[in-house]
Amino acid sequence: MTIRYLKCRSQTPNQSTSSQVDVSTVVKEVIDNVRANGDVAVRKYSEKFDNWSPVSFKLSPSDIDAAIAACPQQTIDDIKEVQKNVRAFAQAQRDSIRDFEYEIQPGVYLGQKNLPINRVGAYIPGGRYPLLASAHMTILTAKVAGVPHVVGCTPPIGGQIPHATVAAMHLAGADEIHLLGGVQAIAAMAVGTETIPKVDFIAGPGNAFVAEGKRQLFGEVGIDLFAGPTEILIVADETADPFTVATDILSQAEHGPDSPAVIITTSERVGQAAIDIIHQLLPNLPTGELAGTSWDRFGEAIVVDSMEEAWQLADAYASEHVQILTKRPREALEKMTAYGALFLGEKTCVSYGDKVIGTNHVLPTKQAARYTGGLWVGKYLRTVTYQEVTSCTASGELGRLCGRAARAEKFEGHARSGDLRAQKYLGDRFAWIPSSDSAHL
Repeated sequence: MTIRYLKCRSQTPNQSTSSQVDVSTVVKEVIDNVRANGDVAVRKYSEKFDNWSPVSFKLSPSDIDAAIAACPQQTIDDIKEVQKNVRAFAQAQRDSIRDFEYEIQPGVYLGQKNLPINRVGAYIPGGRYPLLASAHMTILTAKVAGVPHVVGCTPPIGGQIPHATVAAMHLAGADEIHLLGGVQAIAAMAVGTETIPKVDFIAGPGNAFVAEGKRQLFGEVGIDLFAGPTEILIVADETADPFTVATDILSQAEHGPDSPAVIITTSERVGQAAIDIIHQLLPNLPTGELAGTSWDRFGEAIVVDSMEEAWQLADAYASEHVQILTKRPREALEKMTAYGALFLGEKTCVSYGDKVIGTNHVLPTKQAARYTGGLWVGKYLRTVTYQEVTSCTASGELGRLCGRAARAEKFEGHARSGDLRAQKYLGDRFAWIPSSDSAHL
């Protein structure tokens, strides 16, 4: 494959803007303290990191009603409209997952059930942006899956209740909402405190400290993904509009100073024009400082000789968001295998997925798309199995097979469980079963 760089990144995605050792150490200290001291530790870190120490972190029904009332009606209407889309797609996903029972041979029944997780914690970030859309993706999807109890946590913003975020969490179906952020929120939900219930699973994006907290607690609780900075990759051919390419690249670069943004194109003209337009747009973009830093450090523009090479290179990146601006965008569905989500054609964009269209925006980053998809209804379900043998003959034959198979692996105890059924139902004799015990078999 021959590739030509019109723009190279100045840093690699794995280079961190802060020391990973420091992040890990801070996070471990918070988790250990919350585990040992519960609400006292939670309050300590909330005061330290967010300057927030209310009488109760849990919002009362009147607090929630007041937050909703403080939102413009258009905001509430828009939240409901977006949640309608998210709910419809999540329900379609749930309907695609079925329980079944299969008679694998006469009298031998094998079954599958999909049980929702009992208690889920949803983290809705605040920080630089109030990501109220994350409430739809984490809380609403969990409720569609059938999760009976969802605990939502979101931080205060500037010492204030983020009204729209609280409204979105409530309308999504959160059973309780705590105004609490950062690692202290993740730790509290994972280990439980006097006022915050322990959950079985935590979902939701966050900064490096939140991500590290989920990493350290994984195993004690389940998590959705090991998430990194937002990524966008655009595949463009000679038909792509460079202005659209540039605009959509910046739409994701504004997430933060470390968001990879990549253009792969078969047209040097389109690639170079997009670069030029990015530089023209940045000075007038309110988030231009962040987006410009991200583009400078992690932005790339690459020219390849053919669409086949473009598909291969895009798969090698395994990006979180892959936008297709080509003559035949649906070709990507056949040619590509490694991506978090595809956005096909100029009429759609990654921002639709982030905010309004209905698919889930919690997606794999850092090439994790090679082995996993994003958050969906199935993440909140536990697929479990059951077995029942009702035929004496079948049980005896399985017993004989189990005896042979287990002894091949030198598991004598397993083998004897099979032997017992072979004797009970087929009349086989085994020296290890005393004759005095056989009379009542």
